[in-house]
Amino acid sequence: MGHNASKTALITGITGQDGAYLAQLLLDKGYRVCGLAPRRSSSDVNLSRLEWLGIEKHVELFDGDLGDLGSLIRMMESCQPDEVYNLAAQSFVQTSWSQPVLTGQVTGVGAVNVLEAVRIAQPKARFYQASTSEMYGLIQEPMQSETTPFYPRSPYAAAKLYAHWMTVNYRESFGIHASSGILFNHESPLRGLEFVTRKVTDGVARIKLGLESELRLGNIDAKRDWGHARDYVNAMWLMLQEETPDDYVIATGITTTVRDMCEIAFSYAGLNMDDHVVIDPKFYRPAEVEVLLGNPGKAQQRLGWKAETSLKAMIEEMVEADMQRLGSR
Repeated sequence: MGHNASKTALITGITGQDGAYLAQLLLDKGYRVCGLAPRRSSSDVNLSRLEWLGIEKHVELFDGDLGDLGSLIRMMESCQPDEVYNLAAQSFVQTSWSQPVLTGQVTGVGAVNVLEAVRIAQPKARFYQASTSEMYGLIQEPMQSETTPFYPRSPYAAAKLYAHWMTVNYRESFGIHASSGILFNHESPLRGLEFVTRKVTDGVARIKLGLESELRLGNIDAKRDWGHARDYVNAMWLMLQEETPDDYVIATGITTTVRDMCEIAFSYAGLNMDDHVVIDPKFYRPAEVEVLLGNPGKAQQRLGWKAETSLKAMIEEMVEADMQRLGSR
């Protein structure tokens, strides 16, 4: 065990992309890792991401729900975490339009339930809130930093903004060591298929293997600042090691269009994008966020953090993983 053998972390959303990579990072540092894994209709929790990283046997899973404060308090009491990472959310922007109230309850109020559980049962714990670049929405500055005004453009972004400001309030009102990472888009082979990068790499793998012939996409001229989740979870951990809690933009500072990202994926597989991509208006959002570009200066200066993985390396890793997954069926 490492130098943190005595430390315990609790991760909500441990079965998601970030939760899985964060759990791996913390296990490597010698932490005991507890996770909230909500069960819905079936008895099995989706452990596929933890299994992909080979760590499903090394984490302690608790049955609980962000909507149930009692379950969160009991979990704080039995786990007794030194660090709490709130990564759980209803995180699909598209879904947030069809389920705005649910999104507000899970993504917004759910975060406050976790903060309340910390305040009641584990007030000395350090807390991390997963904020998002989607809060900038209709951008007010060409490059977004911690001081850029927010302008959320979806129910998801509005719910995240409420959670973000409540985290600030718990820090200032109750002295909780609470920090938020305003993370720009971050991807990996563990990204959900609902998200455009993974939709593209999975689509490219299917076309390469002859399972499909076309890939239908929406606005391919939208620009995003894309990093690797493995790099970004390290920033979360660094924030909670700081003496003073604060909010940090985590980004690469480089922007790329969906079109250029597609180009990387198709050319890696030796395919021509123009032969396969079909633009389908049904994938357009009711209110599109055209450009997101983060300024990670503060994180670099204070935390010594910067994104390590290039977009090209990441997309190629994702295409490779999807070809392996589909090819081995």
